[in-house]
Amino acid sequence: MTANTENKGFVYVEGKKVAIENEKNLLEVIRKAQIELPTFCYHSELSVYGACRLCLVDIEGMGIQASCSIAPKDGMKVTVHNSQIREMRKTNIELLLAAGHHNCTTCVKTGMCKLQDIAKKLGIKEVRFKQNTEVKERNTSSHALVRDPEKCVLCGDCIRMCSEVQGIGVIDFVNRGSKTEVLPAFGKNLDDVECINCGQCVRICPTGALTSKSEVSHIWQDIWNPGKKVAVQVAPAVRVALGEMYGLKEGENTTGLIVTALRMLGFDYVYDTSYSADLTIFEEVNEFIGRFEKGEKLPLFTSCCPGWIKHAEHCYPELLENVSSCKSPQQMLASAIKESFVQEGGKREDISVVSVMPCTAKKFEAKRPEFSKDGDFDVSNVLTTMELARMIDEKGIKFLELEPSAFDMPFGFKTGAGIIFGAAGGVTEAVVRFVLGKVAPEADYKPITKVLHESKSLKEMEVDLGGGKKVRIAAVNGLKNAQNLIADIKSGKKQYDFVEIMACPNGCVGGAGQPAITGRENMKQRSEGLYSIDDQVQLHKSQDNHYIAELYKNLVGEVGGKKAHEMFHTHYHSRQRIKLKPEEAKGKTNINVCFGSSCVANGAKKLYQETRQLVKEKGVDAKVHMTPSFCYEKCTRGPVVKINDAIIEKADAKKVAAELDKQVKK
Repeated sequence: MTANTENKGFVYVEGKKVAIENEKNLLEVIRKAQIELPTFCYHSELSVYGACRLCLVDIEGMGIQASCSIAPKDGMKVTVHNSQIREMRKTNIELLLAAGHHNCTTCVKTGMCKLQDIAKKLGIKEVRFKQNTEVKERNTSSHALVRDPEKCVLCGDCIRMCSEVQGIGVIDFVNRGSKTEVLPAFGKNLDDVECINCGQCVRICPTGALTSKSEVSHIWQDIWNPGKKVAVQVAPAVRVALGEMYGLKEGENTTGLIVTALRMLGFDYVYDTSYSADLTIFEEVNEFIGRFEKGEKLPLFTSCCPGWIKHAEHCYPELLENVSSCKSPQQMLASAIKESFVQEGGKREDISVVSVMPCTAKKFEAKRPEFSKDGDFDVSNVLTTMELARMIDEKGIKFLELEPSAFDMPFGFKTGAGIIFGAAGGVTEAVVRFVLGKVAPEADYKPITKVLHESKSLKEMEVDLGGGKKVRIAAVNGLKNAQNLIADIKSGKKQYDFVEIMACPNGCVGGAGQPAITGRENMKQRSEGLYSIDDQVQLHKSQDNHYIAELYKNLVGEVGGKKAHEMFHTHYHSRQRIKLKPEEAKGKTNINVCFGSSCVANGAKKLYQETRQLVKEKGVDAKVHMTPSFCYEKCTRGPVVKINDAIIEKADAKKVAAELDKQVKK
């Protein structure tokens, strides 16, 4: 035992002496004693909230306390389970069961639901309280997510994840007491607000209140349609996570089993998205080199992550010209599949492309109008990793007993560079391998691997290309971390030439479509699984994928050429924040404060309160009608306030007061 541990003391948990080491609360010490206290609202990734009251313990001299919000102290004597605590936990769960409509047999989270699991462990056989009869409508407006308020237990996990980890904050508590709900701003639909569809709220939700929007039924219909050919592509991160649904450890490679299972499900062609990850490198590096040599529109931001792209459209429209015009690997491969099918004499609409992705935002991306032709989408439907497992189970396939098989060619061939796309920093490393392979073929990229393989939210490095040329690179994961990095870039504090942004923590391996995980350590094991596959394959640089060369020769033409741009490139646009017209009242001075993200980031909330106070101080309450509004599309000039027909840019209390006096006098 180390001196450091001795200095921190011990806690006596049910009489067992447990050392206090680096635990930030009593709950973690208790779990170290092999006692799994139930919780809804506690996650190591989030701030301590203490709302669910399930981790209650009896501390000698302190009474019953929530262990998640108590710091461990030397000599504490803790009782985890007694008759009083047991009854309190059971009552809490019964009240939650009575308050909602938890139809477990038909819920998508059945078998993976914390509420269901805790109720079972506490031995709850009946609910003693009257069932709430109020029915709340499910919100299915989003292409990616479904929100079911009937199953919400008000733990606040989704709110804190969206705000603290992702820095978006599109959902929050509204109302009070028994009327409390979790809703997007102003009660709008998820597709009407700045939700980026990353689904991290889904990943952390303990019940079926937030889930991904399933497209399984549509896929079965295409498979059973004799007039359709159905191709499926599998993203890199799926192969190191699907096995968890069948009891395998995180990071275990199940590629061969997945391919066999997909064929048994009825897919005609089984391809690997890692192939188009290699293809992405060809187009993206060509774009980057063109900018780098001219010194224009730098840094170049990657475009593989649809969550990041939508966030940029909402909050950084001024940076869109810096975002790569390359489609994501999902969309590139779908475009290549469709074009090849047509070249071979088929009709575009007669082949359906399904993607198996670790990501819920891919469902939204697939439905972007930019990725369709004459009403036919390049990607017809998207399955998450967990939804694929449901299809496998639905058909009764014994996954772990299958014989592995290989992807179909040519779109099943890949290099290690394409595989590591699923790990944070993987896209950057693939780019560096490509560039070094061209300018310095003998260069060792292993030191780069060491930097980019680190389990950190921000990875920075400088690559020497020789001849005095150096490329400054950053790879960041988690949108709040990305926001901080962008702030540093815009202020001039940081300077880069190439920036990789992944919306989800640890990149695609931590996507919301993956099996539920407990923290970053699990994601790290998945990332290591991808790098292990990279070590095992023969080729490690995208330019060594000879099937890519054949694609350009036979179908596309030159890299970055006209046909390549038609097939593999796109454009992005600034998005209106919320589809909500400013509310106005006749005969009054109407004040509308923009609550778009850029304006909020520049102090709109504070200005709104200051303006309300200003109206009161001037005694013009009866003459003024004041509401939040979205959006005046002046994102670089915020906060923006509209008083009648006058728009104030970069508004502050002084400017608002001056304009208010003018308008009230009118």
